[in-house]
Amino acid sequence: EGLNGMIGLHEHGLSGILADEMGLGKTIQSIALLGWAAEALGDEGPHLVLLPKSTLSNWQREIARFCPSLTTLTLHGAKEERAEVIAERLRPGMTAAERGWHVLLTTYEVAGIEESALVKIPWHYLVIDEAHRIKNETSSLAATVRRLVTAHRLLITGTPLQNNLHELWALLNFLLPTVFSDSS
Repeated sequence: EGLNGMIGLHEHGLSGILADEMGLGKTIQSIALLGWAAEALGDEGPHLVLLPKSTLSNWQREIARFCPSLTTLTLHGAKEERAEVIAERLRPGMTAAERGWHVLLTTYEVAGIEESALVKIPWHYLVIDEAHRIKNETSSLAATVRRLVTAHRLLITGTPLQNNLHELWALLNFLLPTVFSDSS
């Protein structure tokens, strides 16, 4: 049901929030959505997943296990390692075959540091795990993600959204349609 709901959002050009308690499969549902986009629509990305460092290896493992047709690239590590990935594999305008990956996984902190490279790429999906991190629209993470060019946005959270109206509005406001031009 969750995947079908997200497919419905996609088909209507809408972004959404996948909110549920911990351990109920939000990560798998998100991966299934990216897999569906690749299989049903031929959408090979690039997709961007922003996440806490503590879940990086889990996302790598789950994508490899549940959707092995999607290849991941991780942007993390020392400054020199990141610079090499950006220079050689993260160039805008590359096709999926030229890139050799479909989904870029990176942490909130690295996204902030490497923002200048990430904003140059028109992302097909932006998935933000633990999205309650952007409920304060004045935070540096919220500012960074608002500068990204995205066709679709999916926020994942296990934190109750009813904390207060201002926090809920910050998340919903982020989901408003964005301008996207796909030249590939």
